[in-house]
Amino acid sequence: MNYLAHLFLAKETAQSYHGNLLGDFQRGIDTTTLSPSMKSALDNHVLVDKFTDFHPLVKQSKSLFSDKRRRFSGIALDVLYDHLLIKHWTQFSPTSFQEFKVHSYQLLNQQLPMMHLPMQHVIKNLITNDWFEQYCTLIGTQQALSNIVKRVRFKNEFSGIEVEVADNLEQLEASFLCFFPELIEHIAQYGPENEHRP
Repeated sequence: MNYLAHLFLAKETAQSYHGNLLGDFQRGIDTTTLSPSMKSALDNHVLVDKFTDFHPLVKQSKSLFSDKRRRFSGIALDVLYDHLLIKHWTQFSPTSFQEFKVHSYQLLNQQLPMMHLPMQHVIKNLITNDWFEQYCTLIGTQQALSNIVKRVRFKNEFSGIEVEVADNLEQLEASFLCFFPELIEHIAQYGPENEHRP
């Protein structure tokens, strides 16, 4: 999952938002030094990614991509799912997307001084350049994917994956609308941040 979806599935606190995004930046971090709330948030991130990666609908969606780009399909879906979450926002939240976005940026800003430098750099960039607003449109989402591809350091054939996203959008969107409610339910039932989980 990408940043927006991870925040959507987090508790609405600054520490939870920090911990739920830390999963993408934890290399070199001694997780034993994290506070209990931060550790629970990090564990929530891991659970979200694990459920997503092993879900049959997600695996089926990855199979729609060409062989030469399938290795990158997980990242493509992560970014696309943020776009689709925004597109269908009212199905999943009573709070408007704009209100959620502004509040999310405020909470992340509070945590910036506590973030290690690699994470701080990315989150500052996310807020300053308003990535979540870019994900509102398919064109913006495709541009985000194109930018990610340009940053890949090893030789690859991922360029053009944004075209495959558009070509398969109808099937990818239908799968997302079946998958995402199941993810929400799974986190509601088993999420490490839940006070009354079984």
